[in-house]
Amino acid sequence: MLLPTTDSIYVAYIGFGSNIGDRLKHIQNAIHALSKTEGISLQKISSVYKTDPVGYEAQELFLNGVVAIQTNLSPHTLLPILKDIESAIGRQHRIRWGPREIDLDLLIYGDLCFQTEKLVVPHPEMHLRRFVLAPLAEIAPTLVHPVFQETIQTLLERLDDDKSVTRTTAVLCSGLI
Repeated sequence: MLLPTTDSIYVAYIGFGSNIGDRLKHIQNAIHALSKTEGISLQKISSVYKTDPVGYEAQELFLNGVVAIQTNLSPHTLLPILKDIESAIGRQHRIRWGPREIDLDLLIYGDLCFQTEKLVVPHPEMHLRRFVLAPLAEIAPTLVHPVFQETIQTLLERLDDDKSVTRTTAVLCSGLI
């Protein structure tokens, strides 16, 4: 597996979500923190989607979306930055797929495919989740999934998922890109 070097620039996609407290504010704070991180340049931010929970369903609706970044940071450098942003916003780990103040997931990093104990790229369940594919298809419909070799739009159209995903009119960090 060839990992990126710090003099290379890659496009990565990060999923975001929140269903506790001021959900929109948590998301705005996370995106703002990303925009201030050295080695990261925001490229596109999807609309915000109101979504049904997946996995553990006895919880509030989520707000979800995706941000595209350019970065020279490796995935293994980027992951702890995402976790630090989550912690700074107040994320508490409760139960798997449970409520969260903020969640930041590295979905795709260039055309890289790899798995380690702490990180799998591309995200191993993204192709099964409408709340990921809908906002990702909004900002990158022709992006090819590195494992399935199909566009995000195609994966979304073929998805067998009855969970509600509705675009909202919420505005995110309009001055950041």
